[in-house]
Amino acid sequence: MPKRSTPEKSDKPASSAWGISRRFFLSQMGATGAAVTAGALISQVTETRANEAPVATADRSRTVPVNFTINGEEHRMMVDPRTSLLDCLREQIQLTGTKKGCDHGQCGACTVHVNGRRANSCLSLAVMHEGDAITTIEGIGEPGALHPVQAAFLACDAYQCGYCTSGQIMSAVALLTEPCGPNDADVRELMSGNICRCGAYPNILAAIRQVRNKPQT
Repeated sequence: MPKRSTPEKSDKPASSAWGISRRFFLSQMGATGAAVTAGALISQVTETRANEAPVATADRSRTVPVNFTINGEEHRMMVDPRTSLLDCLREQIQLTGTKKGCDHGQCGACTVHVNGRRANSCLSLAVMHEGDAITTIEGIGEPGALHPVQAAFLACDAYQCGYCTSGQIMSAVALLTEPCGPNDADVRELMSGNICRCGAYPNILAAIRQVRNKPQT
């Protein structure tokens, strides 16, 4: 019997009737599907952001009036109800002596006096202080007429980088009018809310001791 001829094997991929290989067809379909999917996702994200944008803009534009006295000067202004007293002082009134440290009430760098009592200005909203009298580091002394605590900090070298110094001084000034025992341990306890990352605590304590021991005139 005559041998049946077998077709010769070819390295070329099989083609369809239109001259397109199966591999080429599948690769093109995969690329097309990915492009369609990516286009749909981009369209969805764009539509979502477009829907959210007007709401965020409307919230930012909403302000309320507040009236308070800062360092003896009356201030009437419009503030975002979400603005902290710290940010209001620094960004709207430009009193940048009050520092933003942790912004969580843990370091004391933002200490101010509210109606004569020390407070962390990062923990309260500006609108909560309607009618209050607020004192910042700019309001307790000035060049040529320093507060005794400021002068003592200079004399005792009670600072290093200086970032916490305004809060330390504001707490020390308040301490002079607060019930405090005579010992250094008592002072440390009342100053424990103010952190000095440089570790200048011995000199800070010496400055406060100097003022406390000085006869009041």
